[in-house]
Amino acid sequence: MTTVSTNPNISIVIPLLNEAESLPELHDWIKRVMDANSYTYEIWFIDDGSTDDSWKVIEQLNAADPCVKAIKFRRNYGKSGALNVGFEAVTGDVVITMDADLQDSPEEIPELYRMITEDGLDLVSGWKKKRFDPLSKTIPTKLYNWATRKMSGIYLHDFNCGLKAYRIDVVKAIEVYGEMHRYIPVIAHWAGFKKIGEKVVHHQERKYGETKFGLIRFVNGPLDLLSISFVSKFGKKPMHLFGLMGTIMFMVGFFLAAYLGLEKLYWMSVKVAAPLVTSQPFFYIALTTMVMGVQLFLAGFIGEMISRNAPDRNVYLESKRLV
Repeated sequence: MTTVSTNPNISIVIPLLNEAESLPELHDWIKRVMDANSYTYEIWFIDDGSTDDSWKVIEQLNAADPCVKAIKFRRNYGKSGALNVGFEAVTGDVVITMDADLQDSPEEIPELYRMITEDGLDLVSGWKKKRFDPLSKTIPTKLYNWATRKMSGIYLHDFNCGLKAYRIDVVKAIEVYGEMHRYIPVIAHWAGFKKIGEKVVHHQERKYGETKFGLIRFVNGPLDLLSISFVSKFGKKPMHLFGLMGTIMFMVGFFLAAYLGLEKLYWMSVKVAAPLVTSQPFFYIALTTMVMGVQLFLAGFIGEMISRNAPDRNVYLESKRLV
């Protein structure tokens, strides 16, 4: 018998795009695991603008199971947007994220839940140690994970695994936007949640449909890593970077120009013909450096103003919601 609680033990967030075939099987699998372990739970399906019958299937699941809740976007916003809205909606003590394609096994949930509640971890990331993916995907993924480990200092094997567990405090404290879902452990770590663990999870072959992520992710991945590194360090204080760089460049140009001017005055004082200041290459280098310094300083100032007055970056038009 399904138990409904206003404060469930577990909230499951499942972003999806055109996964109508897999949803009934995934729901039944989750329900069996939840009931077998006597967990109170809620399942949030976040329909990211599906064009197939996914929403009809979700409505049917909602009618049959009060633990099923859902949000539907008017168009496709991406996995990060879906996760962010799901994180805003959840109420459970532990939040589990998983993909809707049946490649993540709900059988992993009890151990993930235990690691959060008993081991005291803030976040547990799944590690698909044995993957059922082609080399064209596994090799770039290994390179991407290696680069992320080196840049972030967080030693996880699989940053992009969709199967993760979080304390509720974590998902309420972080913001996921753009394509930053790949870097949630990094975002959480920089938000002050240091207890990050890892669990080897079973990876299954895709049963229905095809992947929604193309080769462009291998280009976006490194760019997103650079972006999140910059935003995490200077997103709230852009003046600390641009202002410092601008000041240094302006001072270098200023002192170089001052040197040229003083040199000209010296030669004039001893009545020696000297070349025009404007005929020397260093004059134009000094001028360019000062102009660039001023531009960088202004960029930092404008960035500071924007960061202090920016509205919420995650605004999504929901067309339907089931609770």
